[in-house]
Amino acid sequence: MNIVLFGPPGSGKGTQAQFIVERYNIPQISTGDMLRAAVKAQTPLGLMAKSIMDSGGLVSDEIVLGLVKERLAYADCRNGFILDGFPRTIQQADSLNALLDELGKKIDAVVSLEVASNELIIRLSGRRACASCSKGYHVQYDQPKVAGVCDVCGSSLIQRADDTEETVVNRLKVYDEQTSALKAYFAQLGLLHTVAGIGSIASIQATICSIIEAGGSSDIS
Repeated sequence: MNIVLFGPPGSGKGTQAQFIVERYNIPQISTGDMLRAAVKAQTPLGLMAKSIMDSGGLVSDEIVLGLVKERLAYADCRNGFILDGFPRTIQQADSLNALLDELGKKIDAVVSLEVASNELIIRLSGRRACASCSKGYHVQYDQPKVAGVCDVCGSSLIQRADDTEETVVNRLKVYDEQTSALKAYFAQLGLLHTVAGIGSIASIQATICSIIEAGGSSDIS
């Protein structure tokens, strides 16, 4: 099963991706991770990407697709994969489909975790972390025994800069701008499956399993 996974910040995408990896024994392919690995390994594509990044440029779709092609050739992708963070544009989606066709593969399902923006803002802006040991808390869902104080080491709790409400709202806006056209694109191809990201982790996992085990043949919301 070859899957593209979408999910805004705070939707639980990381948790669900890890579940799919473990249950179906297929790798999660992140273009960011691949890029960093290629640069570290000093592969030809990695060296090319490093040169561009060092000069302040953006890595081209051509290089990213080259990395995806290299990664899909690994043995662990034989039974499927999860693409995370790619594609981000219609052009990338078209190029991805062409690449997969060349490799004799195809996207079987696009799973989009859907959570209302107001809930995501509560989830993200309510997060707190210990300034010393980094243990995480939440002002509503996982409060410390003493407000503002870490249960483990007694240090003060802080709100990270990227969890402020203003930053969260902007992150969600960017996500919507990036994915709205892509979701419409995949819906037109009959591949989009929307999954409510509200409820127990187990119930969300059960819905995702039903999509995968049906071969991505019908939309389940």
